[in-house]
Order: sequence, then structure tokens, then C-alpha cells
Amino acid sequence: MSSTTDLAPDVSLHVQEKWLRRRAEILRAALRAFREKGYAETTLGDIAEYVGVRKTALYHYFPDKETILYECHRESLAEVSGLLSAARRRHTGAADRLHSVITDHVRVMTETLDGSPISFEVPSLSGARQAEIIGARDQYEKGIREIVQQGISEGEFEAVDPKLAVFAILGAINWISRWYRPGGPVGTADMGNQFADHLVGGLLKRKW
Repeated sequence: MSSTTDLAPDVSLHVQEKWLRRRAEILRAALRAFREKGYAETTLGDIAEYVGVRKTALYHYFPDKETILYECHRESLAEVSGLLSAARRRHTGAADRLHSVITDHVRVMTETLDGSPISFEVPSLSGARQAEIIGARDQYEKGIREIVQQGISEGEFEAVDPKLAVFAILGAINWISRWYRPGGPVGTADMGNQFADHLVGGLLKRKW
């Protein structure tokens, strides 16, 4: 795993910051390449070209393409997992919490991941890496199910199957990577709100 611990302990703060900036640029370039070419067809040379460096320069940060994919997954899952805590702090009602999580998750898909379809590339990870990512993803899904269950228990949501409801929500969000392209007519915030309105609205308890 690449981190500042890969650097010599006596390097300056300036060098560390420069290293981290370049590492972030490589991950961003990889996400773009995965979106445009697909993970299987993307080469380290493609990623290096998007960054504007020689392919050999990538090895100072990542040993291979799979490690780049793994780090993209780790960083995105860490971000979406934080959405649950943020929603719990901001809101008490389940509908508001779920709306917040969906809105922010769409932002992660379109801004952080730049529409890259890495959620469909978990099988490309090997052994322990795949298990780690699946475990983190399952924990995130569990957190959303708890919000849905809260809404059912408190009478905000219809008595649906929470697991199926969350599959539908995450399926809709993950599918964004199949059609999203940066610079489209609908902005990220508006897209997130529309997704949340539709997905949460389908769960709300009917008044009739």
C-alpha cells in the first residue's frame, strides 16, 4: 500500500506534500482512464500519459495497476463511509438522513470518482484486497439499511424489505458510472438532489 510511510523518514514536509500531490494526480488520471477505456484495457502507459509523466515514474508511487485500482477503492469507500456519520450528526429523521447520504454519494460518484466505474471492478482485485473492499462495502450497505429500518420503525417509510431497498438505491447510484460524463447539462448538486428525491420518495409512507 502506498503512503507517506514509503518515503524515507528524514524527507522534508515539502517533499512529502509534493509526493502526495503527485500520488493524487495519478489516482485521478487512473479514474479517468478506467472511465474512458475500461479497467481491463487501461495500461500503466495510459495512466502515465494522462498524468504527463513517463510510465517508469509511476513505480515511485504504485507497483502495478491493481494497486492503483485498490487505492481508488479504499479512498472512495473511506469517503462514502464518512457520509453515514455526517448524516447522523446533521439529521435525526430517517428520510432526511437517507436524503443526505444519497445526495453526497452521488457527489462522490461524479466528483471524487469522476464517473469512473470502479464499483464494477471489485472482481479484478485479488485475495485479501478483494475481501477488504467487499467487507468495507458491506459495512456501508449495513449502515444505509439501518437508516431504512429506522424509517420503517418510526413510521416514515413503508414496511419494505430494507435489504432490497438498499440494493435498489445503490444500484441506481452505481449505474451512474455507465452513463455519466463530466460537463453534462445537470450539475452534481442538482443530480444528487433529484436522485435523493426519487429514491427517498419511493420509500415514504403513503398518506392514503
